[in-house]
Amino acid sequence: MTVAQLKYNRYSGAWLNEAKVDYSRFRRNPSPNEPGVAARVYSYNNTDNAIGSNLSSQDFIQKRLGLRDDLTYQAGGKHVFKMGASFDFVKYDVLKGNDETPRFAYRDTVSGVAYDFRNPYELKYGTGNALLNKSNNEIGAYLQDDWSPTPRLTINLGIRWDFETRMMNYDYVTPQTVIDTLTRYNDSLPTPLDLNRYISTGNSRKPFYGAFQPRIGFSYALDQDNKTTIFGGFGIYYDRSLFDISVDETLKLTHPTFTINFAPPGSTTPGPGQVLWQDSYLTANKATLDNLAHTQGVPEAWLIDKDAKVPKSRQWNVGIRRVVGDYAVSVTYAGVRGVDQLTLNWANIGLNPDGSCCVGFAPTDFHLDRHGFSNFIYSTNDTKTWYDALQVQVDRPYHRSNEKFGWGAGLAVTYATRSVQGVDNLGDLFAFPNTVNIPKHPANDEKGRVVLNWIMDVPYAAGVQFSGLITAGTGNRQDVGCPVRFCGAAYVRGGFTPRQYGFIIPGGYAYRNVDLRLRKDFPNISGTTLGVTVDLFNAFNYQNFGCFDTGNPSSANYGKASCLVSDPRRLQVGAEYGF
Repeated sequence: MTVAQLKYNRYSGAWLNEAKVDYSRFRRNPSPNEPGVAARVYSYNNTDNAIGSNLSSQDFIQKRLGLRDDLTYQAGGKHVFKMGASFDFVKYDVLKGNDETPRFAYRDTVSGVAYDFRNPYELKYGTGNALLNKSNNEIGAYLQDDWSPTPRLTINLGIRWDFETRMMNYDYVTPQTVIDTLTRYNDSLPTPLDLNRYISTGNSRKPFYGAFQPRIGFSYALDQDNKTTIFGGFGIYYDRSLFDISVDETLKLTHPTFTINFAPPGSTTPGPGQVLWQDSYLTANKATLDNLAHTQGVPEAWLIDKDAKVPKSRQWNVGIRRVVGDYAVSVTYAGVRGVDQLTLNWANIGLNPDGSCCVGFAPTDFHLDRHGFSNFIYSTNDTKTWYDALQVQVDRPYHRSNEKFGWGAGLAVTYATRSVQGVDNLGDLFAFPNTVNIPKHPANDEKGRVVLNWIMDVPYAAGVQFSGLITAGTGNRQDVGCPVRFCGAAYVRGGFTPRQYGFIIPGGYAYRNVDLRLRKDFPNISGTTLGVTVDLFNAFNYQNFGCFDTGNPSSANYGKASCLVSDPRRLQVGAEYGF
């Protein structure tokens, strides 16, 4: 990542003007860990066991030129007015080669037909033009008043407005092949779509100008010495997540992921939409797979609602803070309510009248394979989220109690609950087959977390400082089985809790991590500074487990982990030179 900034501040009486120009270039380019090796996924007892390479090659380059100006005016000691505007010119060069590593999927049985893991039942493979160049200019403006009607009361009133020029891929035109297929079969889909909303003409989507976000906050000292303060705030926030999703709408057709369904082993004649398996298909050779995909496979089409809403949340907090000697103690309640979250659904797959899964485009056909597309994926804004948290924090700022020794520390304890509606888990973009029958339910989040940090001078060590960070968590609860719409009543939300291990509190935490640091700053020489650091991450080499088998409680592997969610112990030595 490359960042360059130029700042200029000007003072004139009660006015302060801050101007800034910045340029940044960010690149992220994950690649397969074993290029040229196909991926194979064996599904058993609702658990996927994968071998082979990672699935995607990606290369994202973001270039941003930003202009910002902030103006502050202090009026008579009671009001501090702030206003500002920003203009960001952003360009994206995207290579999104998703699924270019072929993924062969195996099962014991598929829809009651025995495969016995002898040959895959499905191949997913992405190919085509994965390059995309887009620009998206971002504009923001705000106005705020920090008002102190009395020495003990401060009220913060403000409003912010944001706008993006290409948030929703406004000039996208739905390809004619998609329009023809959707128009012909729309009435037969389990979820017929309003074609006026889901077919884009290149000018049917309108920019969103309504991202006005009011905020209000306050703090009030209960005593003359300001030792006890109550505080709180409320605000509305819009999410900038739609641009990346709308980019995929284009790439799903210029660089489609094809689905090829293979006939059961021993077949001499393939069924509808199936291909007879050949051992030569088990390859990562592009020529072989391209030929198979273009002659036998079908892509899927994404359909973004022209009236899609921008995800929005209402956030608030209220708390009390007390200064006790050198310590500051605070207790805060925080709440968030998210609405209009964008979710992707299947138009060609729905639920049966009793709520079970699934009914397809035809009685035995979940896909549109014989009609040019594997799926029609459409957007809705049906997902909602709820978040409530209690936070306790104790801080002692670093300072020296005598000439030779100083220290500081902080402790934060959080207990939080989160619920979602319209998706199975928070963070999911997809709701299979749709959001309709996914009620409000607790999300599989970690409820309790403790974070402790400190910094201290090491006695008799010539200015060496010792610091660290301890993190401990209760672990993420897991659903047992699979949702009722797929597997019937043998399903328990949040029914599995990871094993707790002794750490400070006996048997209290599923996640544990300790990071330690030593730092030495050398004396200033002719305006230059030098600092040397030694970091030891995960100092006790704790293994924090994840990927638990929660599919079948009677399985021998039930409750066992198959991955780690933290890095092993490692040592890092660094130097910082200032001039």
